[in-house]
Amino acid sequence: MRIVTALGGNALLRRGQALTAENQRANTVIAAKALARIALDHQLIVTHGNGPQVGLLALQGHAYKPDEAYPLDVLGAQTDGMIGYMIEQELGNWLPFETPLATLLTMVEVDRDDPAFDAPTKFVGPVYDKEEADRIAAQKGWQMRADGDAWRRVVPSPLPRRIFQLRPIKWLVEQGTVVICAGGGGIPTAYNDAGDLEGVEAVIDKDFASALLAREIGADLFISATDAEAVFLDWGTPDQRAIKIASPDALERHSFAAGSMGPKVAAACQFVRKTGKTAAIGSLSDLSGMVAGKRGTLISTDVTGITFHDTPPERGPVIGEAVRHGT
Repeated sequence: MRIVTALGGNALLRRGQALTAENQRANTVIAAKALARIALDHQLIVTHGNGPQVGLLALQGHAYKPDEAYPLDVLGAQTDGMIGYMIEQELGNWLPFETPLATLLTMVEVDRDDPAFDAPTKFVGPVYDKEEADRIAAQKGWQMRADGDAWRRVVPSPLPRRIFQLRPIKWLVEQGTVVICAGGGGIPTAYNDAGDLEGVEAVIDKDFASALLAREIGADLFISATDAEAVFLDWGTPDQRAIKIASPDALERHSFAAGSMGPKVAAACQFVRKTGKTAAIGSLSDLSGMVAGKRGTLISTDVTGITFHDTPPERGPVIGEAVRHGT
């Protein structure tokens, strides 16, 4: 089975966690354990978020020489290489030595007239309190918005239209390679008036880009891995309920937070509608359970309504020491 797994930002840097290489490495090890079990039996394509990392690089660049700071498309490419390197290395520590691994910098076309450029919504970088956020906004000219009980920078997040590296991704997958690509939603690009492709100042939503990739490469299953065990209705209330399986129509009758579960649900529903195949949303540690259809939330056209888990879904097992380094 061909599976595209989109890793949420929490897979590499948890909310409020220091943006250090050590923390990213530790979280990548956890992700690699879960991904390796899937890669042993299936064709695996991994995508990932980059919001914390790209925001941190922008902050560092602005502190050095504000007038010479690199644009977001270049910073996105840098994060793809950094994060892909960590995922690739740690997966290699859990898979048989002969398993081929590859990270591809992936350019994605967006529309220059996308309304997202006039209304930035994508959170990037570290979290701040209100006073610090106001100070940084005034100093750097950045836009800030509330993200839960904290504040973060927001940048434009246009919808992905086309993935340019589809052919090499397919070639690698067909040769048994675990491919890491479309990191951070891909490197945002658009054609200028002269017909030349160039980078644009934006960060593409990882979930929508991953769903587009999953459709274009013929994935049998699209998984959005996050820190939640499932999609919940009435989240954060005494009446919260974990959804076991739902149709796209039934899910879309409900609203979900735009900064967290909303894009995941919308992207998953889009994939299911356009392909007739299944999507899943759930915890990174439950990847094997989602592949088996027993964990997380499944979205499918085979049902007409919503079925709930009787109890919160249990966390599935992760790969154990017995397979480390292919032993």
